[in-house]
Amino acid sequence: MTPGSLQHRRSSTIRSGKTGASALALALALGGLAAPAFAQETSPPAPDADPGASAAAAYDDSGSKTGIFSPEAFTVLLDARLVVANGATSFVNGGFGKTRFQGDADGGFKARVVPVEADLVWAPQFTSSLSANVSVAMQKGQENDVDLIEAFVNYLPQRTGKVGVSARVGLMWPEISLEHSTGGAWSVVNTITPSAINAWVGEEVKVLGGEATLHTSLGEHELTATAGLFGYNDTSGTLLSFRGWALHDEKATAFGHFPLPPLNNFIVHLQENQTRSTIELDDKVGFYGRLDWRPPYPFGVSAFYYDNRGDPEAFNVADQWGWRTRFWNVGLNADLGPNTKLLAQGMTGSTIMGFEQNGGRWVHTKFQSAFVLVTHRIGRVAVTGRAEVFSTDERGSQMPPNNSEDGWSLTAAARVPINRRLTAVFEALNVRSSRGTRVELGGLTSPFEGQTVFQAALRARF
Repeated sequence: MTPGSLQHRRSSTIRSGKTGASALALALALGGLAAPAFAQETSPPAPDADPGASAAAAYDDSGSKTGIFSPEAFTVLLDARLVVANGATSFVNGGFGKTRFQGDADGGFKARVVPVEADLVWAPQFTSSLSANVSVAMQKGQENDVDLIEAFVNYLPQRTGKVGVSARVGLMWPEISLEHSTGGAWSVVNTITPSAINAWVGEEVKVLGGEATLHTSLGEHELTATAGLFGYNDTSGTLLSFRGWALHDEKATAFGHFPLPPLNNFIVHLQENQTRSTIELDDKVGFYGRLDWRPPYPFGVSAFYYDNRGDPEAFNVADQWGWRTRFWNVGLNADLGPNTKLLAQGMTGSTIMGFEQNGGRWVHTKFQSAFVLVTHRIGRVAVTGRAEVFSTDERGSQMPPNNSEDGWSLTAAARVPINRRLTAVFEALNVRSSRGTRVELGGLTSPFEGQTVFQAALRARF
């Protein structure tokens, strides 16, 4: 099938991005929240603590105070930065740069002061076991001045025996990232920039649905099993295929988009020059599952599987396409000492889009990434180092092999609490990668690029 032959299909047999009522109903029927087993096990100092904790503290079992609209239920988070970066045009500006910030017109270092983000988080506590989290944000570079980040309800009753249950339902990220805090506006705690894995999770793995978790004890071993159903995640994979991995902290919103880099002569006639992370195109229900094990030793492991069950031939009038995306993610969380913590994650998967042609789908991308992160506390200061690798392997019939990429990155950061409301975070990030389309489509002289970004962030919490 050619781009021209799709024009009639757009006006007649098009799947037009339906509301997906049946898919949503099934997703919501499952119910909701697994208490995260490993994400940010070490509680951060007060400036980045979970706002839900304050709301929970306001709850009185007598019912005299629920914390629904109390001052403790609301939190404001602010993030401003001094940034010095080099490199070619960033992906946020439609280029092939791997970081959120770029250099000057010649790719040299450029300094700037940036008001990056402002969040308002509402964390009401309805009862001792029922709470919610609703967060809206202003993020620099997003199309809407203010947009919805998350909105979900938690059911977390007190566990009285060896078996417990919990649930979560709404617009949310599944528990994949080991780097993000589970309250507030899904923020990284000990660095500024998350790994490539969790940056992509923040972009393209937000779902509208529900999950349920079973918690149990076998002797001194703690086990949890989570199952989730969801919709409104049909475009997951677009960025990984057309842009590749990236390192940044911009998060998907309910109604926003991410720009795409230049597309090849075939894809440009089919795909809009941007992708929207939370739309429904095919009325199919996706699923995920997670297993966690914490033995009576200072470590825990997790395994996560995701399948959005997307129809790769579905598209709407805005040229947003369905993608069939599947991946495995494994995680390790270990205490190496009283003040030292290790986190490690690995992800591998594939995504396809388009019709069968010449023995394969138009786009077929295999992707892999892994990182190791160590945080050591010296007094109140947390020092973090992270090393990671990432790659994609393109096998689509309309995506030449030079759309594949390889790269690695090193990150060093220091988190310095100033007082109960202010925290400073300093970070140096270096990323090196190679992608052939930088030359063919981006007009650059080499497929290789090395980028360095220095950031000093001041985070405020009220």
